Amino acid sequence: MIRLLLAALLALAALPSVADEWPELQLVAEHPIDGMRAGNMSGLAQCRGSLWGVSDRDDDRIYRLDQQASVWRAEPLLFNPPAVPESGLPWGLKTRTWLAGLVRGGELDFEGLTCDKAGNLYLVSEAHAAVLQLPEAGEPGWLKIDSAMVRQARASGMLLNFNALFEGLAINPAGDRLWLAAERERRGLVAIERQQSVWSCGRGCVLLSEAGTEMQPAQMPNARPRSRDFADLAWFEGKLFTLERNAYRICRRDVDTGQVERCWSFAADALVEHRRYDQPFGVAEALVIDAKGAWVGLDNNEGARADGEARPIVWRFAAPQGGWSAKP
Repeated sequence: MIRLLLAALLALAALPSVADEWPELQLVAEHPIDGMRAGNMSGLAQCRGSLWGVSDRDDDRIYRLDQQASVWRAEPLLFNPPAVPESGLPWGLKTRTWLAGLVRGGELDFEGLTCDKAGNLYLVSEAHAAVLQLPEAGEPGWLKIDSAMVRQARASGMLLNFNALFEGLAINPAGDRLWLAAERERRGLVAIERQQSVWSCGRGCVLLSEAGTEMQPAQMPNARPRSRDFADLAWFEGKLFTLERNAYRICRRDVDTGQVERCWSFAADALVEHRRYDQPFGVAEALVIDAKGAWVGLDNNEGARADGEARPIVWRFAAPQGGWSAKP
């Protein structure tokens, strides 16, 4: 019996890991960005005929990215966010976040950006677990979200730790269903639906909640296990796509369950020596998916990479062979 068990374990050890089977995306362009006041890109969206970016250090602006040259220019769109509604986060967590905002800037800590087909832009505030809508015409306003959303997320083990709250969001084209990604410890996916003027959980908000660690890719210097994380979300052709920063991959997921269907790695091109940052974590924080490929934005935490480039950067990866809907 023991010999059979040992033989089975050896057979499993000989199988290729899941990571070895992930196809590699091909990097086709990279664009440093001038004019982003505080750097620290944390979200991207394709909207109103342009690509837009947001920094988690700016509370009063997003940026239209002028793509006419290889170095892009960030053109600010200013707005005045109203007072943030109560979300149900505990006082201690909100206080720590407020103090961090005083020190580093960006009290609202915008960590994601998305857009519906009507041209409404949406930003998620990690500090307050709240979503701000920027209409194409009119004043910005916070979505009225049922407090059950935060309660259910925390009951599932998410939104418990400082600086590990909502890190990304995506919305369907109709603008009536929205997904939020909890960053880590535990990471997860939450969905809310618009019911007249209130966004509610419907049959339940929590789609997915995951704990644990995962080994960084072999190309990462001093690779080690890191917390499973989500850095951003994107919606494309009826699927969710998660940007998984520490694993250097993009995964396609079911919109109703959050279950992974297929993943693609971008470690090979992202971690070539001259593109490496002297940081122990991944720096990819922003994601847009379209038919021809993926835009991935980097939050370099104001640090320079090995070749000295210290500006925010957006990478363009070609779509995988067979497109994003291809089966394994």
